[in-house]
This record gives sequence, structure tokens and C-alpha cells, in this order.
Amino acid sequence: MKRLLYLLRIFLTYVLVFVFMKPVFMLYNSSEGLPSLHDMVQTVLHGLPLDCSTAGYLTALPLLVVIASCFTLHRAFRILLKVYYALTAFLLAVILCTDCALYSFWQFKLDATVFHYLDSPKEIFSSVSLAYVIVGVMAILLLSVLIYLLLNSAFPRKKQAVLPANLRKKLWNSLLLIMFGGVLFLFIRGGVGKSTMNIGRAYFSERQFLNHSAVNPAFSLIYSSLKSQRFNQMSQFFPNEEAEALFQSLGYDPQSLPTDSLLRHQRPHVVLILMEGFGASFIESLQGAPGITPQFDRLAQEGVLFSKCYANSFRTDRGTVSALSGYPAFPHISVMKLPDKSRSLASIARSLLREGYATRFLYGGDINFTNMNSYLLSTGYQEVVGDTYFPSSIRHTHAWGVTDAITFDTLYQQLSHLSHQEEQHPESVRPLFQTFLTLASHEPWKVPYDRIPNDEKANGMAYLDSCLGSFVDKIKKLPLWDNLLIICIADHGINWPSGLTEASAQRSHITLLWMGGALKQARLIPVIMNQSDLPATLLGQMGISHQDFPFSRDVLSASYQYPSATHTFENGYAFIDSTGITVEDFDGRRLLADDPEPSAHRQTMGRAFLQNTIADLDRR
Repeated sequence: MKRLLYLLRIFLTYVLVFVFMKPVFMLYNSSEGLPSLHDMVQTVLHGLPLDCSTAGYLTALPLLVVIASCFTLHRAFRILLKVYYALTAFLLAVILCTDCALYSFWQFKLDATVFHYLDSPKEIFSSVSLAYVIVGVMAILLLSVLIYLLLNSAFPRKKQAVLPANLRKKLWNSLLLIMFGGVLFLFIRGGVGKSTMNIGRAYFSERQFLNHSAVNPAFSLIYSSLKSQRFNQMSQFFPNEEAEALFQSLGYDPQSLPTDSLLRHQRPHVVLILMEGFGASFIESLQGAPGITPQFDRLAQEGVLFSKCYANSFRTDRGTVSALSGYPAFPHISVMKLPDKSRSLASIARSLLREGYATRFLYGGDINFTNMNSYLLSTGYQEVVGDTYFPSSIRHTHAWGVTDAITFDTLYQQLSHLSHQEEQHPESVRPLFQTFLTLASHEPWKVPYDRIPNDEKANGMAYLDSCLGSFVDKIKKLPLWDNLLIICIADHGINWPSGLTEASAQRSHITLLWMGGALKQARLIPVIMNQSDLPATLLGQMGISHQDFPFSRDVLSASYQYPSATHTFENGYAFIDSTGITVEDFDGRRLLADDPEPSAHRQTMGRAFLQNTIADLDRR
């Protein structure tokens, strides 16, 4: 019986640690003021099933050791358990504290996504200050010591650790422990029903923050790690033939029918600027907040503004692939991190390289982050420049590398040199496709600019806006301008203003602006589209085939009959068309949004799109 009580204390210790951390998580991350006592209690209660399941996993090894101790006493058992408790205490402290810290940036629970970034630890810490890291490490150490002391205190006193007197008692103790193991198994599995324990068991509220607060981060980390490896099986919503037919109705036509022409001539120099986090919520001309991006709003009046463009995903590595390769984003999967998959993708760079273009990529940060360098070089970029291109004295002018004012100036100098070459020896100059990824509007949003006080995110975007305006004004003075097309597109949006979630179309609404002397005239194109539609649309305007881009649509083609957009996040998708938006959360197994009216059609099309794109990724 003492052994059974010992195991029960271990199990309850793990559960109590998880319960204690829920209010801590809520207090640390709540953006809507202090959570109410009622919300805390409901969060704890609904999170208990996942907490008990995770505690069951953690108690499994002590159970086996205690069963073995019924028949033989060995000091090694006690040492083994102490080592195990120290290890689990440290790992749990890391998971719990990391979950608290990252949620404010990611807006979803700790999951397998974190493993995508472990090979670039320098970049992980770029978003936070040294003081933040020190406090975090101290919190981890303090919590790990506390958990270990609690677990260690459960040990019975040594004088009680005696063997049962006879074999019958040994067998009886073993039977009790095995029965306890059966109870643990039910906790782990989530009961005797057909469905096993899953993250959705903790969901209970229409407020996603409360649902996320209830989810056990250790369970989420393990669950998502297993799920991401078998997502192709999980996305089988329809028979393959039906899914394919539904997908075809979305209008992903590999050919451009007679198109609405924007360009004065079809072979301009093209500069594609991927603007970090530049979501529409910051831009007045896209129905965002006023006064943050006056330069962009001015330039939008001079160029071609696609006013209803939506990001395919929520992170740079995924948005970059969507914009450059016209390839969709997926829940739980970063294609850029899969070299065997990403190198098979088409890209604007590769298509233009075949047309005689020189192709270059410029970034002020670590070009190897999230396997970016491999992806770029394998998809048609001849020259890829990162932070090591710049003098060491300016490589840390932003937490992520070289700040935007410097990289914009570098881009200007390169184009100025090209313009001079074109004037002197026009026959020797190849047309240029230049891509530039900005970084200063990335957290921690520390920029050499202070026009908007008390709002680091808005000020970071205002800084990027200022850099863009200055750059364009200088480029306009070069002879190159007359044959130049500049495309500005965001890699993704961010959760601003406070409280914005994936349930809102505004979360994925981003900018897409074409400008330059190569355009015929200023235009507003209010058609729903994805950033992944950029390759087909650009190539279609240039009279170049886009058959290699099965998930990119020429939105200016007569074949574009069903304007729609799909956005994915870690645990679900959003599908947007002219009737509204449907957002489905797979973890919670529920719709986060279905507005303004419920639509089974939107859900069907969103699922069909996801099923077909996942199947394509699986085949690559």
C-alpha cells in the first residue's frame, strides 16, 4: 500500500505543477487585462484531462521501478528515480517557461514548430534582449529545482523500504500496482471511448486564449510532433476523386487566358521586396489604422494596389515559399525546412533565369536560418547575400542582423550600378530579378526610429515604411526607373492590434503593391487572392508560362472565375471568398469563425484545398 501511495503522490505532484502553471501562463500572456477567477477555474478544470494524461506518461517509469522493487531491493532503483525526477523536472521547466515566453510572439501553444528553429539558436534569441534571456533561464532553473524537490519529497523514508514478508504479499502488492497501471493507462488514453486523448479535449470557450491556456504544453509538444509526421493521413476529408474535382473548381488554371495588361513592356527589371510582417492592419489604404504608413499610402496611389491579398501562412519561412514558389503553406509543416521537398519547387527566379534574367537575393540576416540558403540556391537564385556580406561593424544594427535603412541603401547602390552599366553598355546588361527580404519590422521591433511612441510594433512598421519611401524616391531619379517593376508584398501579417487572432480575416490580410516606370498606369485591383498567386500573375503579365506552378493563379486572367484565398496556421486553416470567411481549428475540432453567415461550401473548399496540397507535398 505504501508503494501505491508513493506513486499516487508522484502522479499528483506532476498534475499540481501543471495546474499551478495555468494561472501563471494566463497572467503573463493576457492582453485583455487580468483574467477573472471564473476563467482561471474553468481553464484549470477543462485542462485537467490533458494534465492527467501527461502526468500518466511521466509516472509510467516510476511505476515499473516500484513493481520491480516488490521482489528485490536495490539501491540503484532509488538512484534511477532521482535521476529521472531531475531530468523530468528540468525538461518540464523548460517546456512550461518556453510556452509562457513564446505565446506572446506566436499566439499558439508550444508545439513541434519549435524544433524547426533549434538549428539556429542565435536567431531564436535575436527577438529578445539579454535581460529577457537571463530572466528566462533563472525562471527555468528555479522551477526545475522546485519540481525536483516536490518529487523527491515523495520518497518514503528509508526504514520503510522493506520487502514484503512472503511471496503472497509480494504478489498482492504487484497486483495492486498493476491495477494502478491500468488506471494510469486510462488517464493517458483519455477513457474507454473510441476517441483517444487529444488537444481538443481541453477546448471549452469561444475565446481562443482560454482554450490555449487550458492545453498542457508538454502534451501539445509531443502530440504535434507525432501529428506533423502523419498529416497527410489526417487530411483525408474526401475520396481522392471528389477532392480533386472540388479543387479544380477553385480555378487553378496553368494557363493565362487573355489577361488585363499592366505592363508597358514584358521584360522589365523586377525588384521583389518581401516586407517583414507588413500586414494590412497597419495600412490606411487597406482599411488599416491611419497614420502609420504614409509613404506606402502615397505610393499606393501611384502604383497598382491589390487590395485583397491574403498571406498563406504566419511565418517568414512559409510565406517566402508561398510568394516565390507559388506553393501553399501547411499546418505543422515548413516546406523550406524540408530540402528534399523544397528543391523540387518551381520559383519565379528559376522561370526568369530561363528567360535570361540574372537572379539575386538580398537579406540582412542569417541566410541559413530555417534552411533558407538551400531553398534559394536550389530554386534558381544565382547570388544569395546575407549578413556576412556586410562589414562586421553593422551586422548587429538590429537584433536579427543589418537594419533596413542600411540594406535598402545597399539595394539602391546595386541598382544604381546596374543603371549606370545599362547606360554605358546596354547590350551587355541582362534583365535583373532581385529579391530583398526586410527584417527590422520583426520582433523585438527595436528600430532607430521613434515616430510612433508607446507602440513598438506600429513604430517598427512605420520605420519600414519610411525606408521604403526613401528608397523609391531615390530610385525614381535613375534612368533604370523607366524599365523597372517593384513589387512589395508582405511575408505574413501579425497579431496587431492587440487581440487579433486567426479567427479574423484581418490577421492574414497583407499588402501587395506593384509600382515603377514599367507600369502603364495606377490601378486598384480589389480581387481576393493569395500571396501564392504572385508567380502566376507576374509570369502571366510577362507572357511566360506558369505551368510549373499548380497552386498559383493568374488573378488577371479571364480564367480566374472563383476569387478565394486560403490561410493556414499551426492547427488549422482559413478559407475566404466573396461570401465570407470560415476558419477551422483541427485541434479543437471546431469552427473559430464562419462569418457573416455559416457556409458548408467554404468549409468543403478549404478542406479540399488542404487535402490536395498535402497530397502533392507527400508525392514530392
